Amino acid sequence: MKKTEKHEPLCEDIAGRDCGLKRIIDKIGGKWKIMILCVIDKNDIVRYGELRRSIHGITNTMLANSLKELETDGLVERKQYDEMPVRVEYNLTEKTKSLIPILLDLKKWGEDNL
Repeated sequence: MKKTEKHEPLCEDIAGRDCGLKRIIDKIGGKWKIMILCVIDKNDIVRYGELRRSIHGITNTMLANSLKELETDGLVERKQYDEMPVRVEYNLTEKTKSLIPILLDLKKWGEDNL
């Protein structure tokens, strides 16, 4: 029996700049960014030190750079309080909260298949 129905391709322009899959991988790919999102999702609001303690093996430089990129990309909000010592908190944006169910599906697939 021939398969006549076509499914939607992941990307029309494979790895091109209009590929939505490539754009999201560019934003959350790598070793640390999804882990950072996981910690913030679990705790709602997180301070830098808590992130550092929760993600084993991440360096201060990598954490700071990843947080800055996530903030620049609109995936994490940073709120700084004018106190001494300065207090900074991070939380997920609404856009990123809509990504969490997709990451949960990916997690489930990994548990079932890898």
